[in-house]
Amino acid sequence: MASPMIDFCEQANPKVLLEVRRMKGFENARRIHNGLTSGVERRVLLWMAERTPPWIHSDHLTMLGFVAQVMGGVSYALARWNRYWLLAVIGFLALNWLGDSLDGTIARVRQQLRPRYGFYVDHVVDTFGGLALMGGLALSGYMLPWVAIGLLVAFLLLSIQSYLATYTLGEFQLSFWNFGPTELRILLAGGNVALLYRPMILFQTILHGHYRLFDVGGVIGLIGMSAMVIFFTARNTRRLYLEEKIR
Repeated sequence: MASPMIDFCEQANPKVLLEVRRMKGFENARRIHNGLTSGVERRVLLWMAERTPPWIHSDHLTMLGFVAQVMGGVSYALARWNRYWLLAVIGFLALNWLGDSLDGTIARVRQQLRPRYGFYVDHVVDTFGGLALMGGLALSGYMLPWVAIGLLVAFLLLSIQSYLATYTLGEFQLSFWNFGPTELRILLAGGNVALLYRPMILFQTILHGHYRLFDVGGVIGLIGMSAMVIFFTARNTRRLYLEEKIR
């Protein structure tokens, strides 16, 4: 994180900025992960990291996770013509979990931490991967494009909120209300199986009619993510205000 000294050097003499950064060091943010599956997931990842061949590095796994997420989006788009591509999406989601979750664990187990590089690359990759996945859903015919776009915007807003909190509070929030990336993948995989048998659902209440399963799920997800953005933005704003209150 930047400091007044670093900011001053950057403005007065950019050439000394690198040296000041080296003197100060990088303050790694505290990771907060309280997802429903986080306990089991942590043990499984540690077990896998200790048995991963030495020639497989964290960069390889990051690339695996990214390619798998992109291929998940491609599979959603292809499911428009053959619904069994939905099963391929489940496989790519599993590979995405493997690459996205195991890369950091391996780095920590092997004491090969690159906190700035890892944080930046991992989340830039997540951004483009999310774009590919939501783009595939928008083209799949199983979800209205505006619902997929809304989910992508909500995801980006939640990510921005999380990154700003990481910088200002020194805490990186990996899950929200016990719901994180792994839980989202499990829910999405289950939804894909349901799509094979029941792509439409019937409402007999005020919203009487047939609706796409993923449209209903997407709207619910959009409402939930929007609520998360509002809640955590308000909470962090209040916390920062109290910590830096003008007296």
